Amino acid sequence: MYDFDCRHVGKDLYRAKKHEEDIVIINEMSGVTIPVSLKAYGDGPLQLSTDKDALMFPKLKQYGTCIDKPRDIAEIFASDDFASLGTVNVMPLIYREKSKECNIMIFDFEKMKRETAKILYIDKGCAYDEKTRAVIKEGKREHPIYMFLNADGGYICEVRYGNAKANALQRGFWTHTVNAFPYFNSLTHGWISYQHNHILVQLFRLALNSTAEGHRAANVLLQEDIDKFRRNV
Repeated sequence: MYDFDCRHVGKDLYRAKKHEEDIVIINEMSGVTIPVSLKAYGDGPLQLSTDKDALMFPKLKQYGTCIDKPRDIAEIFASDDFASLGTVNVMPLIYREKSKECNIMIFDFEKMKRETAKILYIDKGCAYDEKTRAVIKEGKREHPIYMFLNADGGYICEVRYGNAKANALQRGFWTHTVNAFPYFNSLTHGWISYQHNHILVQLFRLALNSTAEGHRAANVLLQEDIDKFRRNV
């Protein structure tokens, strides 16, 4: 990305996992730095926050099993227990391996907050029936969740059960890229192919087996191509 740089900080600064960020993006024009958590998931469930301190689920339990009062929902989002949703920037690369296509999709937290009309408790062994808009006693769920729904009863996201002993897949703030597609913005303007690029593979093969002099010559050609492309943008 022109006028931007980035630095990997995941291992250097956050080895203790006190923060979720993997990289810092630097705007070279303004000097502003943006910490970003990178995700790579298949087209399905997507974790947006690990909720490391297991705060979200206990907070929701204070409000019961059906939270539908606007005042209560606003209070939940404004609480310290949900403060991490306003500080973590998540950039997920979502892929479909069978068709070899991917999409960089950004979850719209603000739209989610605006449109959450109901938060339902779904116990283990239960499921949410989108046709009847009710919780039913069937399903293979091993742990309970709180499901966030819009005014039409449509799925937005969920908070998984949050036990302190839970692993990363069993806790935190999640959504589903297929079921919650209207709550994502695509940076790639849709799905893009990652079919094998044999020309690029050949370039790497040649680079690994050529001299430093050849690398310098190739760098000049590549930089000229980049400059030409940049002028035409």
